[in-house]
Amino acid sequence: MSNVVIVPTYNERENIRPLVEQLLALPIEIQVIVVDDNSPDGTGAIADELAASNSHVRVIHRSGKLGLGTAYVAGFKAALSMGADRILTMDADFSHHPRYVPDLVNRSRDADLVIGSRYVRGGGTRYCTLPRKALSWGANAFVKMVLWLQAMDCTAGFRCYRREVLESIDLDTIFSNGYSFLIEMLYRVQRRGWRVAEVPIIFENRRHGASKISRQEILRAMYTVVRLGMERLFSSDLPPAASQQR
Repeated sequence: MSNVVIVPTYNERENIRPLVEQLLALPIEIQVIVVDDNSPDGTGAIADELAASNSHVRVIHRSGKLGLGTAYVAGFKAALSMGADRILTMDADFSHHPRYVPDLVNRSRDADLVIGSRYVRGGGTRYCTLPRKALSWGANAFVKMVLWLQAMDCTAGFRCYRREVLESIDLDTIFSNGYSFLIEMLYRVQRRGWRVAEVPIIFENRRHGASKISRQEILRAMYTVVRLGMERLFSSDLPPAASQQR
């Protein structure tokens, strides 16, 4: 089984080297794709050094800060072209710890999308402020209410996709960017009938670098949820469940 981890980066100089080294040291075979948005702090150059010394690391350089969603799409396409069976996504700031990667991969043996979840039994958060916790809980409640998503942690970016899931979705038609991309991807996956599972993780708020979540990002996510909610209400062209196609 070929496992590829996609790590989007922007100004993650303090984190990228130890993160990649810990991923490569895991007891399962891992390849890493770093998608760097021309980080001013030199993150891309450090990623290039890692790639030069290890063939399991690949770097995609982009011209500027083009958004989390398009970074994921670039990584997805590269991973699929490499023949990956499992494609994982995670943040570069150690809020998603590499130690959980084997759990996500193992769970994907009987699930099509696996989420590293804060909100299932055994999961939780650490070093998060009360406003940050309230924002996360509120966002998840809003998403679940409007879109009827079944996962407990709908906004999590720590995920493992089977390649068939990504191949079933026209990635170029995903309208959302930023963190709202995560919501739309989960909506598309559930809409197609793929099996979604969650494994518990402890989410640790970043202690190095700056958070990328802005007020504009929050408003964009709210717009995405409303847009998809309208689609769910008025669209009758639901595809057959993927589980029934196999």
